[in-house]
Amino acid sequence: MAKHFDVVVLGAGIGALTTAALLARRSWRVLVVGHGHRAPTYTFDGVPLARRPFTFLASSSPAWTRVVAELAQTQTWKRRVAPLDPMFQVLGPRMRLDVPPDAVAFGKEIDRELSAARRSVGELYVALAEANAAADAVFEKDLVFPPGGFWERREAARWTAAMPYFEADPAFDIAPETPTGHPFRAVLETPARFASHASGRLPPFALARLHGAWARGVSVLARGEDELSEFLLERVRAHGGETRLTERVSAVIHKRGHVEGVRIDGDDAVTGVRFVVTDGDSRGLLDLAAEFSPKRATMEALPQLAARTHRFVVSMVVRTLGLPRPLGTEAFLLPTGDGAPPLTVHLHRHAAKSADGTALLVAEALLPITNVPATDAAARGRAREEVLAIVERYIPFLERHYLIVDSPHDGLPLWDYRSGRRVSVDRARTRMGGGSAQAEAMAPQWEVLPPTFFGLGGEPVRMPLGGAFGVGPAILPALGQEGELLSAWAAARLITRTDRRKEKMRREMWSKVELG
Repeated sequence: MAKHFDVVVLGAGIGALTTAALLARRSWRVLVVGHGHRAPTYTFDGVPLARRPFTFLASSSPAWTRVVAELAQTQTWKRRVAPLDPMFQVLGPRMRLDVPPDAVAFGKEIDRELSAARRSVGELYVALAEANAAADAVFEKDLVFPPGGFWERREAARWTAAMPYFEADPAFDIAPETPTGHPFRAVLETPARFASHASGRLPPFALARLHGAWARGVSVLARGEDELSEFLLERVRAHGGETRLTERVSAVIHKRGHVEGVRIDGDDAVTGVRFVVTDGDSRGLLDLAAEFSPKRATMEALPQLAARTHRFVVSMVVRTLGLPRPLGTEAFLLPTGDGAPPLTVHLHRHAAKSADGTALLVAEALLPITNVPATDAAARGRAREEVLAIVERYIPFLERHYLIVDSPHDGLPLWDYRSGRRVSVDRARTRMGGGSAQAEAMAPQWEVLPPTFFGLGGEPVRMPLGGAFGVGPAILPALGQEGELLSAWAAARLITRTDRRKEKMRREMWSKVELG
């Protein structure tokens, strides 16, 4: 073996990069391999487009606070982010509700749009604040979520027993005074649905946690997910780690059921490793481990992941003259019921400032699996057209201000309006800017069968192959980004505890006063 690392991390999602940064900080030799991870943005003729919207909701989580504290980057991080006001908007056929960070201003919004529900909404937010404060107190502990062995389950149960909604029946309604069909239901549930990696009805605790992430202070990074990735990659490199984001691992080498190395495409020799961390799922990791046969009972214990919905994204570069002033950075557009497609759209305005009077809007819809664009061009095109139709109903005359419209997911040509008419551009021309000539896979939302860890969990952090750990959306799908951070902390803890010397070093260097 030509090279050896303690840990190789496959992927560049939030969970993968957080794990890599933590372990590098703890003096483990870390290699990050992109393994097919696609950058959040790509360009056409120098104009930025997005593969996905990005709102770092987990920045308010104590899980993230612990990460930046251990990385000694709390002050640096605070300088990078700015608060959103309003935190989000919900636009309906007869409603436009802003949710600002100021409680008095929010009360006025409720009085203006939903005055009859003022009392019940106020009581709900008091209950949500108490529930999230209790959850914060638990998630700041050095625990393994989701817990695996007996002692981990016992330790977690000791703390989670006091968390409101955590062990509630899945059918429990946290807002019983706002029945199905009430306008406030959309305000409560829609942002949480888009923030989760789980499909279907969310467990009560996940709904409370995800809505709380939207409603108690949303921060924005100037360059979105690109900036977060760079922040974490800088920490990996600063502590001696290596990053090879454009490369892939073709095989995981194992011996006696434990990771021994990886084969990276293009390398002649095997790279020796002790541990593999991936933001993919167990079955994807096992496909790389040729001739490894887990015990039948181990595989039967793994829950089944079914992709019930997918995230379909359309990027729109528009003239800012075509955008109404009240439109916030984050908006949720509800179905209009007037013959328009019955889709709910999350509309995100990219925070990057443009000097040429343009803005990048990123529209995201959750498509049921039966509505995933099919192989024929007409079916693929309908998804793009339907998303644009919803956006255009809420922003009149927006179509007159289009400059570039594209979706990475339908395989159709990019639409260029800069000449004054729509010109279809072959997708192959986007490849120079990091795009793809073919339709790219959509991010799934998972249904977990059977549900694990009170409906919050999916697969375990420990994978069937010894020394392999999962930290991606499949681990705690119901909790979204916070679930990725919790699983990243768990994997870093489990790996660190295999070396008593490094564990002791971590404890000794830990200080509430960061020294940089």
